[in-house]
Amino acid sequence: MNNPKKLWQPSEAFVQQSNMMRFMTEVNQQYGLSLSDYHQLWQWSVDNIPEFWAKFWEFADIIANKPYDQVVDDPTKMPGARWFPGAQLNFAENLLRHLDDHPALIFKGEGQPIQKYTYAQLYDEVSRMAQAFVAAGVQKGDRVAGFMPNMPQTIIGMLAAVSIGAIWSSSSPDFGIKGVLDRFGQIEPKVLITADGYFYNGKSFDSLERVSGILKQLPKVEKVVVVGYTRKQPDLTGVPNAVSWDEFLAPYAPAEITFAQVPAEHPLYVMYSSGTTGKPKCMVQSHVGILTNQLKEHILHCDLRRDDVLFYFTTCGWMMWNWLVCGLGVGATLVLYDGSPFHPGPEVLWKLAEAVGMTIFGTSARYIAALDEAGYKPGSDCNLEKLRMICSTGSPLAVSGFEYAYREIKADMQLASISGGTDLNGCFALGTPMLPVHAGELQGRGLGLNVFAYDDNGQPVYDQTAELVCTRAFPSMPIYFWNDEDGQRYQNAYFNRYPGIWTHGDFISINSQTKGIIMYGRSDATLNPGGVRIGTADIYNALEHVAEVADSVVIGQQWQDDVRVVLFVTLAKGDALDEALIKKIKTTIRETCSPRHVPAKVIQVDEIPYTINMKKVELAVRNVIHGQPVTNRDALANPDCLDQYEGLEELKR
Repeated sequence: MNNPKKLWQPSEAFVQQSNMMRFMTEVNQQYGLSLSDYHQLWQWSVDNIPEFWAKFWEFADIIANKPYDQVVDDPTKMPGARWFPGAQLNFAENLLRHLDDHPALIFKGEGQPIQKYTYAQLYDEVSRMAQAFVAAGVQKGDRVAGFMPNMPQTIIGMLAAVSIGAIWSSSSPDFGIKGVLDRFGQIEPKVLITADGYFYNGKSFDSLERVSGILKQLPKVEKVVVVGYTRKQPDLTGVPNAVSWDEFLAPYAPAEITFAQVPAEHPLYVMYSSGTTGKPKCMVQSHVGILTNQLKEHILHCDLRRDDVLFYFTTCGWMMWNWLVCGLGVGATLVLYDGSPFHPGPEVLWKLAEAVGMTIFGTSARYIAALDEAGYKPGSDCNLEKLRMICSTGSPLAVSGFEYAYREIKADMQLASISGGTDLNGCFALGTPMLPVHAGELQGRGLGLNVFAYDDNGQPVYDQTAELVCTRAFPSMPIYFWNDEDGQRYQNAYFNRYPGIWTHGDFISINSQTKGIIMYGRSDATLNPGGVRIGTADIYNALEHVAEVADSVVIGQQWQDDVRVVLFVTLAKGDALDEALIKKIKTTIRETCSPRHVPAKVIQVDEIPYTINMKKVELAVRNVIHGQPVTNRDALANPDCLDQYEGLEELKR
């Protein structure tokens, strides 16, 4: 572990010309220091948290109508630290500072022609949308929800809502009705933006029927704005309070936007946990927190500049969409894609990269593995001359994935494996232009984030698997959870394992020599197939509609450098698990949740393990199938039933 293979070394010119080096030089000059490498800069940033974030605020030229009184009131207070109190600003204003003809958005829908928006055009469309929102009665603090593909109108809707102080939340259109209601039903949006459908794998899918079903249980939605995407003139008669996008904007001409100046901690986004133990937790994140942390990652860690063309393959239900959008604050060109990454073939995203001159290509570890499995060689098939970085996240990228990328995509580029979460809308560990890339490792811990691997005794350890923790507050922490009046859900989510310390739920190890991070996946019961975190509760809820299934437990099995979903079921008396029932189970899960929730394996068992107080024990099953010890057998009501999960032949193929 201490001597992983070095796959890439930045040239001296690459390092010296980076934003990170410029930032470190300014820190040295301002504070009379002689920091000379990334590890020294990271140490300074976590030892001097207020000074680091103050310096970055200046470096990023954050636009604020009113300056902050202090950077943070108490960086040791978690939760509850207040960031940049006194400041008044607007997230959207910072992202729309460029009013020129530089490309802002390039959109490619599956099978559709490319569309482009300049920064001036984007500003004008946001202006019109904001006026329409105000006329529709949207005010500060109201929620605007997007049930949308990853397309320009989603970004326009978000920026318009945020510009007037409303709160944005989005979900992917491949979610089923219940999955959407479990999220939007909690925050009660006033306006819902949706497309009429979306494209995937050569087919178009209708969204309006599901929207009609969703609206029956969202009584506070006063307006539904529908983008005609799969059809020019979709029939809206079955959608209450619906208006087409064009009709909604028609009365309004572009004008100067009056950005609502809100307190630094004003809510910006509501993000959602995966829903492992019930309805997803609604995590509320602030204007200042998201702006400062994501710009730090873009400007310093990704070395993002105006002439960059930034792409991330994501849906609007994944935090990487929010992360991508913040690249507008740098003035870069964002590339949006909606559709299958393998239709009509594995070349589709790389031909797009060639066509638009992508400089940063973001994706999941599973996608890289799938390219390798398909035998596709992007570097041989496409001109990737401008590509300088690949970002990979969602699940740990295997050593073989690193080697494939450098062998078959491009030898001279930075491969930044990154890891963080929806909870912080950013990364705990990620790339840096100042360090080499080693196979299997994330390059380093994020600036300003005091990240360690803690053992069971709450002590930092190196070169061994332990819990990822962050021991000091950071700006993009949730300011609170929605409908969590006493803050107990927030407390329980992160701070019970090591009091006052953020415990993220990932297993990691830190290389004592390279200081690189190796990710081992989730330490809780969240599933992570294809790099997309999903909750087991969604699957259990779906199975309530399958009468033949009496009980179930679902886990993630490590399989071929990824995680596959495995569902164990007990059946009602007289029923048998045949191919017809398996198909019914999978179809129900797909339609109720999403394609990502569908199990790779459905296996019949006699009994599901429970604790004495009748909680289903997913982790025990997961440990058994991976040959790991079950440490809480004494807490189980029926520990002997775990024997039936050992050595199952179905899980060996």
